[in-house]
Amino acid sequence: MRPYVKRRYGRITVTMTDDSPVPTSRRRHIVRLAVFAAFLVALFYLLAVKHLVDIEDVRRTVKATGPAAPVTYVVLSAVLGAIFVPGPILAASSGLLFGAVLGVFVTLGATVGTAVVASLVGRRAGRDSARGLLGAERADRIDALIERRGLWAVVGQRFIPGLSDALASYAFGAFGVPLWQMAVGAFIGSVPRAFVYTALGASIGNRSPLLAYTAIGVWCVTAVVGAFAAHRGFRKWRGQASSEPDSERESSARGRRRAF
Repeated sequence: MRPYVKRRYGRITVTMTDDSPVPTSRRRHIVRLAVFAAFLVALFYLLAVKHLVDIEDVRRTVKATGPAAPVTYVVLSAVLGAIFVPGPILAASSGLLFGAVLGVFVTLGATVGTAVVASLVGRRAGRDSARGLLGAERADRIDALIERRGLWAVVGQRFIPGLSDALASYAFGAFGVPLWQMAVGAFIGSVPRAFVYTALGASIGNRSPLLAYTAIGVWCVTAVVGAFAAHRGFRKWRGQASSEPDSERESSARGRRRAF
């Protein structure tokens, strides 16, 4: 606030004007995030539901590259995973092409690539708008939380059954999770499922019931652990969310007492 002096008919009038910046409109941020979400939904429908990408064509293309086939598949699968081609299908194809051992490492490389690509796109498209909607104070609190626990949030998400890894990576990018946390967390958290789906694909090619049963057993254990971890994390989050308003009210009350 600053005084504005104006002379009128021999009198001096003093008024107070506000020089503080006008808050940025939330509408622009909402529209931007809505457009980005609609784009992702359209991609998911076309590629995960309608299956516009023929995985047989992908395998033929990879085979044609000869010795460079593993690297080629890592790159192709990373991009396809980021546009919602189902990860289990890509991992099973890796097992068919390269076997259980090499296929697991190819799948993990592609998984890390998908996480990095989706996170970069999510950061570019939604980071500023997400901060604008949250507000500076709340966004700073989330940034501090991500700095402490972002890596393990990425790891834990990989254990939750039924949640799209690509979609979660877009969200992590919009909330500003660093790329190194995305890469390391995706690698650690994806090891069980990478083995499961790659081994299932390899068992189809090798006709190995033992490998298939082992993969199914690992999948069951991973699903149970993921469901338990998600339930426990949700309860912990609810407890923190319910206690936060109380602490804010106490701090504001202390501020009022100091004022008096």
